[in-house]
Amino acid sequence: MKRTSLIDSARIAAGGLKDFASGLATPTLRLGVTGLARAGKTVFITAFVHALLNQTRLPLFDAQAQGRITRAYLEPQPDDDLPRFAYEDHLAALTADERRWPESTRRISQLRLTLDYTPQGFVARNLGRDRLHIDIVDYPGEWLLDLPLLGLTYQEWSAHTVASSRLPPRLALAHDWHGLLSALDPSKPAEERQAQKAAELFTSYLARGRGSDVSLSSLPPGRFLMPGDLAGSPLLTFSPLDVTPDAAFPRGSLGALMARRYDSYVAKVVKPFFFGHFARLDRQIILVDALTALNAGADAMRDLQKALIDVLAAFRQGANSWTSALVGRRIDRIVFAAAKADLIHHSSHDRLEAILELIVKDAAARAEYSGAGIDIAALAAIRATREATLRQKGEDLACIVGIPQKGETIGKETFEGETEVAIFPGDLPANPEEALRGGLEGALRFVKFRPPLTVGKSFPHIRLDRTLEFLLGDRFR
Repeated sequence: MKRTSLIDSARIAAGGLKDFASGLATPTLRLGVTGLARAGKTVFITAFVHALLNQTRLPLFDAQAQGRITRAYLEPQPDDDLPRFAYEDHLAALTADERRWPESTRRISQLRLTLDYTPQGFVARNLGRDRLHIDIVDYPGEWLLDLPLLGLTYQEWSAHTVASSRLPPRLALAHDWHGLLSALDPSKPAEERQAQKAAELFTSYLARGRGSDVSLSSLPPGRFLMPGDLAGSPLLTFSPLDVTPDAAFPRGSLGALMARRYDSYVAKVVKPFFFGHFARLDRQIILVDALTALNAGADAMRDLQKALIDVLAAFRQGANSWTSALVGRRIDRIVFAAAKADLIHHSSHDRLEAILELIVKDAAARAEYSGAGIDIAALAAIRATREATLRQKGEDLACIVGIPQKGETIGKETFEGETEVAIFPGDLPANPEEALRGGLEGALRFVKFRPPLTVGKSFPHIRLDRTLEFLLGDRFR
């Protein structure tokens, strides 16, 4: 297994010193926003920032509800090497005449939101106003899945990945890749065309795993599905081979080539992300599309659980002190949010939270033991539906009402994108363990709804205020 080196520890400390120095003038909180594919990261950040800029009514976010936040405004992001989160573009997409959901996160970006506020307490109030920078760091969930690679050699990763691909439901997705694997000899001289073909079929296998019919979550390396400017480079031209965790490769062999490129990927892609950004976070929200996994079945739920356990093992979590500010920050509060809670009736929200709590139980226990605060919430940063009760065949059905996006279907019905409809989404199990045992495949009825019309300057939401209070509330006391 790979270990954190003294150089890596020094990189974490250097980041901590940089953040400590920058926070001497104005306190800064670095908030990481992530989630696996289709969890709604961009929507969450846009709604988060919009609510604070526009003084949206947030009853459970005490500082705003008490009128102590006197001004909120955007400033240039502090890291010049990071693109700015395109808040204005995403807001325009949500509020246009032909309103639509913004594009998904495809790269790391940052936004600085500054809040002027009146401190709590008689003495603090008389000392005047205070200020807090909130640096929001947005990154693709696919990158999050790369963090476990920091602790794995190429041989260990290969053995684990190939073994997993031979189990349902992955086995049916990996047929073409497996066919090539059986013909490759890791000890034979490397041929570039073989490496290219293996990478191509492996990437196709990962892409099929992300399909809505199986909805798998643990599909690293993340850049294979989101290559950006790395497309076609040697950094993405490798694949697992059918080898043992302790295999040795002759110099110049196919195995040696694959191992070298894997190590380069970890060194040049994963480590810069971890040490430059991830290891400097103070708070983290992890958005989870548990509903899609539930509808895909027990295999998808177990795979989601495994993905979350793997990535949370890479978190630097625990209580912070002035010394940790000097040697590297730790994530001291984590929110696990079951996103898209507006797709089910509120009577099922407790059940959705119980399912997510079960999935992250072990990881959350480790985080709490280390001193980090944990919250689990059923969340919709922007609520696209309202609720209604319909009576059918003498039975009351708890429904949701909204405008499905054009082309969405339920059964044989296809929606045209203009008409409001009422949908009974189905019931979540009262016992959360049933979600991991299966039996819900296709039983839930979900469609993608159009964004709602804004009410004044506000988006409707579910528990956004509670989430903001947990993530930020202590900084205003």
